[in-house]
Amino acid sequence: MARTHVSGFPRIGAQRELKFAQESFWRGETDEQHLRGVARELRARHWREQRDAGLDFITVGDFAYYDQMLGQSALLGALPERFGFEPMALQLGQYYELARGNAEQPAMEMTKWFDTNYHYLVPELAPDTTFNGGVNWLFDEIDEALALNAPVKPVLIGPITYLWLSKSHVAGFDRLSLLPKLVIRYSRLLDKLKQRGIEWVQLDEPALCADLPEPWLDAFCAAYDVLGTVDVKILLATYFDSAAQHAPRVARLPLAGVHVDLVRAPQQLDAWRTALPAHAVLSAGVIDGRNIWRANLPAIVDSLQELHAQFGERLWIAPSCSLLHVPVSLAAEKKLNADLKSWLAFATEKLGELRTIATALRDPAAAAAQLDAARAALDARRRSGAVVNAFVQKRVAAVSNAMAERRSPFAERNRVQRAALDLPLLPTTTIGSFPQTAAIREARAAYRRGEMRALDYLQRMRAEIEFAVRKQEALGLDVLVHGEAERNDMVEYFGEQLWGYAFTENGWVPSYGSRCVKPPVIYGDIYRPEPITVETARYAQALTQRPMKGMLTGPVTMLQWSFVRDDQPRSTTALQLALAIRDEVVDLEKAGIGIIQIDEPAFREGLPLRRKDWADYLEWATRAFRISASGVADQTQIHTHMCYSEFNDILPSIAAMDADVITIETSRSAMELLDGFGAFAYPNEIGPGVYDIHSPRVPGTDAMLRLLERACEVIPAARLWVNPDCGLKTRGWPETEAALSNMVRAAKVLREKLTVRLPAHAHAHAHATFKSSSARSLTPRSSHSSG
Repeated sequence: MARTHVSGFPRIGAQRELKFAQESFWRGETDEQHLRGVARELRARHWREQRDAGLDFITVGDFAYYDQMLGQSALLGALPERFGFEPMALQLGQYYELARGNAEQPAMEMTKWFDTNYHYLVPELAPDTTFNGGVNWLFDEIDEALALNAPVKPVLIGPITYLWLSKSHVAGFDRLSLLPKLVIRYSRLLDKLKQRGIEWVQLDEPALCADLPEPWLDAFCAAYDVLGTVDVKILLATYFDSAAQHAPRVARLPLAGVHVDLVRAPQQLDAWRTALPAHAVLSAGVIDGRNIWRANLPAIVDSLQELHAQFGERLWIAPSCSLLHVPVSLAAEKKLNADLKSWLAFATEKLGELRTIATALRDPAAAAAQLDAARAALDARRRSGAVVNAFVQKRVAAVSNAMAERRSPFAERNRVQRAALDLPLLPTTTIGSFPQTAAIREARAAYRRGEMRALDYLQRMRAEIEFAVRKQEALGLDVLVHGEAERNDMVEYFGEQLWGYAFTENGWVPSYGSRCVKPPVIYGDIYRPEPITVETARYAQALTQRPMKGMLTGPVTMLQWSFVRDDQPRSTTALQLALAIRDEVVDLEKAGIGIIQIDEPAFREGLPLRRKDWADYLEWATRAFRISASGVADQTQIHTHMCYSEFNDILPSIAAMDADVITIETSRSAMELLDGFGAFAYPNEIGPGVYDIHSPRVPGTDAMLRLLERACEVIPAARLWVNPDCGLKTRGWPETEAALSNMVRAAKVLREKLTVRLPAHAHAHAHATFKSSSARSLTPRSSHSSG
């Protein structure tokens, strides 16, 4: 009979128990013992669910107090030297300092885990990195799991992927040279696991699905030739794309089995079934680990019949990847539409789907009821009138190439915008959100519970908007934002007011650290029935003589940060979103908003792992953004924001988006990400983030000034903006005010230094201030969309 397992289970808890325990510990309200107790209970609960679902293994090693890669660094003893921490004596508080920074050191760099919205902490390696070992937390967890008397399968990030995703600040250093030392440490870890009676260990190597250079592939084989000699069975796990081209190479290694993602890359199956030796396990990732739609169980069972006949007990059934990327359980969803709910499967339900598949392969009659229920749900979804909207379909068909073009090229628009806005050299702004205080969250919750009237809630949110505007004026910022007090989430807020979206109560997934997001569900065609942000933006602009940015989320990010329907191409859904956002942009311009920011932090995230697949994605993603942004006059300045990604390899496409201003995250890399923009000669204006908002650390004026001076070495000052890395939603007001005050002061210091050196023609408005004659005088109007 086929065996069942998972690569990982959501660690946050059905009610985000881990998040609240983490944040309580950070605030000093509870101690480490309490946090570890919550973590221990969550692990035990999730292992019991796997055992009770009939899985053949319970998975250990998928838990992390902040991030798996950081946990791996702590396990290996590969901590950044600059913190001065002793790896084997690392305390949990120190672990969090690595992730969040402290008074002396900024946090470790953070970026996206392949093409997901999960962020990992980038290992910092140097020639003298030793991998001499660190914390024993993994082994403590294994001992906990063994106490349940169920087979335990530890999962670790493999050595090649760990090195591939790491970085070094030592010029010219080849981190691949560290592999021999790293393999020794992995061998010792595997031996230690064997001593605990562990039979199988999963080593995750998703880097095999990326474009690894030949030296890295040779190193991969050398590493596993060694690791395969340890007396423990290794399941090599790949996911997020195909690794079929490596099947012959992998098949020659002393491995006990391979896991492949047959959801993202079903075409790779034949290569693996042909290449694997007679003793090897094939773990088939047939349940989607990254989306929440109910699986087509009858079709999956049919597709596996021949494979099961060939492999027998050597066939394992699993989700495509870790279930980290989906919510915990549908059981907590009490308000979701019943029909839609019947189409979905979260992590707990996916465990049941695995059991059904394994049962059906052994005895189809024993799983007949479950297969019939899955078939009925799929048929109901196909027939539903809520999915397809004829009006939207017609509108998409009418999209023309002209709709993706601004009226004039950037150079001409830029002259018009500078004259209209009359901003100083190095204009200061923020990314959009200001602190979501406990009072704001409670007001929103009270309104949702029906305990606050709509008018009272509107007035409360407008008071918060005015508070944010006055704070920005006092700080001396040049371009303001309304603060987004009324927004629960940058995707959910917009999705709630679009046709084709649905929302869960507890569909949380981790993004980074304790930060969880609740992706909405795109189940049908997308349409904007009425303006969403216009009245709020109009009200905010009427409060000030300074320019106010309209704040929107872009089509690619709306797509990437949702659970997207799987019954049409993602490019089609992105185009529907682009048209909805285009309508909002045009309406904001009509309302007198002269600067409109269309955030696309997920643009790089959506890039396929293999370069050969990039062109198609970049074409439709860029086109979607341009369609959303191109319905306005030259005078309207379009901004976009991107963060926590490597941009340098897609700079031509970012330039092709043709935003007038782009703001990016650069502080954790000390402006390193900006080098690519300079080498590429990025033509438009750019705001490199000068401080990290994901850390509670408040950098001083001098630190920000150094980053700005570094930026001026790469990008002409006349095209630079000054801003934080990202939105300030998760920060408190005291640190926000302190950091922004330092930021504005740094901009002024550099502005004074530069204006004495800049020729007049280089920046005609170097000393200009925003003139009252160009400000809008608008009368606020009430609207339910403002609240």
